[in-house]
Amino acid sequence: MNINHFPTVTVIFRGFSKEQVIIAIEQLEKSKREYAVEITLNSPDAFTTIKAASKKYGKRMWIGAGTVKNLDEAKIAIDSGARFVLSPIALDRETLNYCKNHGVLTVPSGLTPTEVWKLVEDGADIIKIFPAASVAIDYMKALKGPLGDLPLMAVGGINKNNAKAYLMNGAKYLGVGSSLFKKEDIENKNIEGLEQSLREFEEAIY
Repeated sequence: MNINHFPTVTVIFRGFSKEQVIIAIEQLEKSKREYAVEITLNSPDAFTTIKAASKKYGKRMWIGAGTVKNLDEAKIAIDSGARFVLSPIALDRETLNYCKNHGVLTVPSGLTPTEVWKLVEDGADIIKIFPAASVAIDYMKALKGPLGDLPLMAVGGINKNNAKAYLMNGAKYLGVGSSLFKKEDIENKNIEGLEQSLREFEEAIY
């Protein structure tokens, strides 16, 4: 595990089947840009999807689990091949330590300065600021003033129109969900539509 190699953008897949996710990952892999892929645990057969994606793409891409809320879920995600775990909450120290001991990168969530700093002290690799759209776009830059150059990931409300602004205002990483690919394109495995959405997103932020 090397945080320095973790991609700037994590693409979040929530609620899709294994086959739908695999088709979308194939489009990401074709890109010249690097992406991490988060498969949320509140998706159908999430662990099966993580296992399949990790087996097929795990050596070339970061495949991880999202919406991980406790140690038991983290253990199953890691056993399924997840290289990183994200959470909408502040994972406890036991879970963070378990992941670290298994070479798995952790991205728990905080919002207030106190929450963020506790996660730093507990050993989180990246701190997810969630929901990012609920605070000012320069909130992460403001956090870094007193707390230092923290590895912050903006998640929640990130899209092609504001992604670059977040990166310019304190976010080192972004988590992008339904705003990147159209839901119907993933569900219908519309490769042309997926390619176009990805191209538009990359043109907007790079």
